[in-house]
Amino acid sequence: MPDCLFAPYFPPEEPQKFVNVHKVFGASNVSKILNEVQPYQREDTVNSLAYEAEARIKDPVYGCVGAISVLQRQVLKLQKELDATNVDLIRYNTCNEMPNSSNHHEGRSKIISDDDDLYYASSSTNWNNNPCDENGYPRGDI
Repeated sequence: MPDCLFAPYFPPEEPQKFVNVHKVFGASNVSKILNEVQPYQREDTVNSLAYEAEARIKDPVYGCVGAISVLQRQVLKLQKELDATNVDLIRYNTCNEMPNSSNHHEGRSKIISDDDDLYYASSSTNWNNNPCDENGYPRGDI
């Protein structure tokens, strides 16, 4: 249908896209929304509606907000893991520094990134003279 407002945005090879949007928002509401936005914004609008509709079908209470919340918790968890790993790297590098080497970055530990750039992390922890146990591993009391 050449005059159909939905045709350009709901292709026949993706029937579920329209079914979900219609089920969650209703065709008349989607029509109103599409008529209120500029023509160049309609494709993004339909894609947003389709995403939210699919999320609402999967999680009727929270929709995409629930998915965003799950992702935010994962990011926080991964940030904590990264912070803990960086602390471990600092401790490891501190234990393996040569005591007689002339280190002009005193008080900081080397951390080498994946692209081989050299970074120095500030180490403000009191290491009680030797941060390593008798085997050269970081002490657990630090």
